[in-house]
Amino acid sequence: MNHDDDTTPQDGHRDGTLLYVYTVVEASARDALPDFPPPLGGGLRLVEHAQLAAVVEPVDARLFDEEPLRAQLEDIDRLSALARAHHSVVAAVGERTTTVPLQLATLCRGEESVRRLLEEAHPQLTATLARIAGAQEWGVKVHADSGAPPPDPAPAPTYAPGGPQATGPEGGSAGRDYLRRRLKDRRTRETAAEQAARTCEDVHRTLCGHASAAVLHPPQQPLVSGVAGRNVLNAAYLVPVHARQDFIDAVASAQALPPGLRLEVTGPWVPYSFTAGDRCGTPTS
Repeated sequence: MNHDDDTTPQDGHRDGTLLYVYTVVEASARDALPDFPPPLGGGLRLVEHAQLAAVVEPVDARLFDEEPLRAQLEDIDRLSALARAHHSVVAAVGERTTTVPLQLATLCRGEESVRRLLEEAHPQLTATLARIAGAQEWGVKVHADSGAPPPDPAPAPTYAPGGPQATGPEGGSAGRDYLRRRLKDRRTRETAAEQAARTCEDVHRTLCGHASAAVLHPPQQPLVSGVAGRNVLNAAYLVPVHARQDFIDAVASAQALPPGLRLEVTGPWVPYSFTAGDRCGTPTS
């Protein structure tokens, strides 16, 4: 999973050292590097090319060459640790300047390989940096209380093998009552689902009015989100910094939801959702 470079060694930074590439900034953002211990041990630095710069860190090939990296990505604990390190750098850089995160575990062999990566993705990277400049990502989710379905007041009637009549003491009326109850329960659930859908449409429309872009993500399952209930809206909004307060006020007004619905807001984040198609850096083997 490495973006290999077969150039000959020229100096200590171009000798084929394996470099982990975190994110891309404008080359003028020379103060973008965070001032904290290097998360992967090699020390952060910038590699510049054509008005762009990649935030990179030398890593040990015994851990990050193709085979050991594959083992890391297949181990949930090691993968989680790598993801935390990756996000910590991206978030810290994003606090200082506009940045486009690269995919997790993007690796290049030598600085010339990093420059080639920047050259190949130059058009989309520069366009993305311009599009997200001065903006932050905010996440908004709406959850519907799951609630247990209402219990049946009576068990379903049994029927005699020889005909449709119920064998219970009330004859056919027991079957009809049971079916009415089931139909009412279904209509109640359908009404709640329709109300949740309408509410989410209203919330999304309102928040889009204070954002420069929006993305609707697939609903999260409770096992992933750790939040009880059914996720009925999972959206991200690209909000200009100057419109931040208006967006927050709109979120606050949207929190007056019908019973059974809960709104969750997170952020601000580096605009991951608005750079996903432009992150480049998919390593080549």
